[in-house]
Amino acid sequence: MNKEMTAAQVVSELQDGMTIGIGGWGPRRKPMALVREIVRSDLTDLTIVSYGGADVGMLCAAGKVKKLVFAFVSLDFIPLEPYFRQARQSGDIEVMEVDEGMMLLGLRAAAWGCPFIPTQVGLGTDIVSRSDELKIVDSPYDDKEWVAMPALHLDASLLHVDRADRRGVCQIKGPDHYMDDWFARAANKTYVSCDELVPTDTFHADAEARLVHWERSQTTGVIPIAGGAHPTSCTPEYGFDVAHFKEYAGSVKEGGFAAYADKYINGKTEDEYQALVGGLDAIRKLPIPTY
Repeated sequence: MNKEMTAAQVVSELQDGMTIGIGGWGPRRKPMALVREIVRSDLTDLTIVSYGGADVGMLCAAGKVKKLVFAFVSLDFIPLEPYFRQARQSGDIEVMEVDEGMMLLGLRAAAWGCPFIPTQVGLGTDIVSRSDELKIVDSPYDDKEWVAMPALHLDASLLHVDRADRRGVCQIKGPDHYMDDWFARAANKTYVSCDELVPTDTFHADAEARLVHWERSQTTGVIPIAGGAHPTSCTPEYGFDVAHFKEYAGSVKEGGFAAYADKYINGKTEDEYQALVGGLDAIRKLPIPTY
């Protein structure tokens, strides 16, 4: 069973109007090589579900996003992702804004085949009162009310991991796998870029198997791209690129996204992109952030 693919093959399987989940968390372990491939494509009218970072900002700036389902969109040390800010303030995109825990419940509901999961999160807040998509339901057992967080069904999920094999076994060695397992289970298809493609027997050791967080049957395609999370981090392989993020954020006032994309994305291969940011060796030397 060989699920190895290229980034171009992944994007060729996506369609206009799809709902696409993107794993990772802010500036951490985002499948940025796949995001860049979408930026280069003709895809449009996408609904994006993400604990967002530059993935969301780039896709909004490139005109790929019709609707965004999000809990936050941040680069950490740059609190609000600049191109997301532009899209949100201008009203260029539709939004469903939810709490971080509510998004997790929405992914779980989709994975479990439930129409919604009840929660107290959001009760009495503008998250509910200003949303047309969140409903209040009565408990059948007592007089309490609950927020009904609807299932977030995904046509496809895009993830990035440290290592994977050709069968779709994926490993995350970092201290937090975020919600990637639920993005995988909530999607009809899941495409996973990896920093290293390894033999299957790598995962036979108990210590390695414990770092596999979803079933290989959930993985549709594996895309080997060393450094493919840049400029986000892929702990323990490399940290996020502070200098590059500063340049990216600064481009809002210096030429806009078109200038950034012309320099780093449009008409460039992934190898050419990495050469422009110093090469794979430089990416692997980026320090791991400490919190």
